[in-house]
Amino acid sequence: MDSLAGASGLHAGGSNGAAGAGIGGSGGMLGFAGAGGVSGAGAGPATAGAGGGTAGAIGPCDIYASGNTPCVAAHSTTRALFGSYDGNLYQVRRASDKATKDIPVLEPGGYASSATQDSFCAGTSCTISLIYDQSPNGNHLSKAPAGGWLHNGGLEANAAAAKITVNGHSVYGVYTTSNFDDEVGAVGYRNNNTKGIAKGDEPEAMYMVASGKHYNQWCCFDYGNAETTNHDDGPATMETLYFGNSTQWGRGSGSGPWVMADLEDGVFAGGSSAAPATNTSLVAAYITAMLKGPSGNSFALKGGDAQAGKLATKYSGPRPAGYSPQKKQGAIVLGIGGDNSHTGEGTFFEGCITSGVPSDASDDAVQANIVAAGYGR
Repeated sequence: MDSLAGASGLHAGGSNGAAGAGIGGSGGMLGFAGAGGVSGAGAGPATAGAGGGTAGAIGPCDIYASGNTPCVAAHSTTRALFGSYDGNLYQVRRASDKATKDIPVLEPGGYASSATQDSFCAGTSCTISLIYDQSPNGNHLSKAPAGGWLHNGGLEANAAAAKITVNGHSVYGVYTTSNFDDEVGAVGYRNNNTKGIAKGDEPEAMYMVASGKHYNQWCCFDYGNAETTNHDDGPATMETLYFGNSTQWGRGSGSGPWVMADLEDGVFAGGSSAAPATNTSLVAAYITAMLKGPSGNSFALKGGDAQAGKLATKYSGPRPAGYSPQKKQGAIVLGIGGDNSHTGEGTFFEGCITSGVPSDASDDAVQANIVAAGYGR
């Protein structure tokens, strides 16, 4: 699935977190001890500051950096994904005059300033025009350009359609819609001109936090690595997470929804179209989905409740026949497929793409960080 125009030259307007000062103490994987911080496994965030952020906070990208698998893209409309990130999370476009406004974090490592959006959009409506990459790579997402199944390009999400609370703070997600009319199109974002995203058979991983209640049975509510052409370039030319209950190519066990991988010309719950017994339905208000894509003939899927508990391995084993070696092209898509397919839907809150494949310990620490962030609380 394909590309976007012009976003790669934008910058989020703030500093990026990289590894952070407190990484690597003796208390656990990330065991830092900042003022009001947490030591130990890096569950983060630390004690809330007055501005709605965290004192000595760490984010998922700090955890990944500590394991030498850094984030090469980090997107969220709800919170900072680096503990020191103090830039803008996303941009909204006002319907009345088409003016735009950047939505920042309340403080470094903190939550989105939803009041900025509410004030700017008062008396009219707004759409999400850009989702900033918090990594240093500038892999920002804007609406998908024309091509593939989107004859006139993608649409921008209604900025107010997915209001939730995270640790007591009102924030907004990216609510994607579907449409079977290729001329009208649907909500979808992409960047075909990226930096640092895996290509060919290079290793990568990704996760996303999404609504567990907003999904459908069609293709494709994706987040991850896709074609740069906006077209279906054949098996193994993309590697993205999918969440939904599609059974068009493969399926998990039970009735869904499932964490699956869109690898182009197929959305797979495992190594074939058969339903692996381990890839059970993921039923929760908010879900964490992960994909681990090493070089060679294997991949893994994990999923869990974003509000509590640990991740479960949904699949770990060989890729489907004909999907190794990978032929990834390095675009990023959100809410659509690699060929701009636009009949799936869901709500996205945060996600990252890494260089290299994180350890299971890193996966566990990221899930603990997500749970501690407080989705739905």
